[in-house]
Amino acid sequence: MTDTITPVSTRAVNGLTLPSTGTFVLDKSHTEVGFIARHLMVSKVRGRFTDFEGTIVVADDPSESSVEVIIQAASINTNDENRDKHVRTNDFLSTDEFPALTFRSTKVELSSGGDWKVNGDLTVRGVTRPIVLDVQFEGVIQDPWGNQRLGFTASGEIDRNDFGVSFNAALETGGFVVSPKVKLEIEAEAVRQA
Repeated sequence: MTDTITPVSTRAVNGLTLPSTGTFVLDKSHTEVGFIARHLMVSKVRGRFTDFEGTIVVADDPSESSVEVIIQAASINTNDENRDKHVRTNDFLSTDEFPALTFRSTKVELSSGGDWKVNGDLTVRGVTRPIVLDVQFEGVIQDPWGNQRLGFTASGEIDRNDFGVSFNAALETGGFVVSPKVKLEIEAEAVRQA
């Protein structure tokens, strides 16, 4: 008896290979939701969130596709427990009062070279601001267990002051302890739902 392999469900749109329409959910064990902030103006601190969920709806018209992600703010991990505890306080994320960060797309558009721009609303500490993520679609594949998976990389930048996350201390030599600009970096894998 031989196993039957279901072919990967894709389609061609404007010369690009894209997944067929459907709903995909983020696979937490193969997804990284990270960020980078400058520290003391001379180095970078990388962090990530470990508790999140997300849904991607691939529409027939790719520009009508959508993304929604909910991140548990207290799951922040910068590899320094004391720093993480501080970031959870009212100085930064105020996780007791605002337990979740959310992103909801408002527009998806093809940009140069087959990459995508995903416009959306990011909510941090109860403050919602528009952001744009640069997204590279990495492909769609059938895994060994018969699941269809897609991968993508996304990046963007925010000014944390726009969200009321403005704690800082000035340095005698100029600049601040923590940069106002924070880079967002997402490496994601999502699984098609039945």
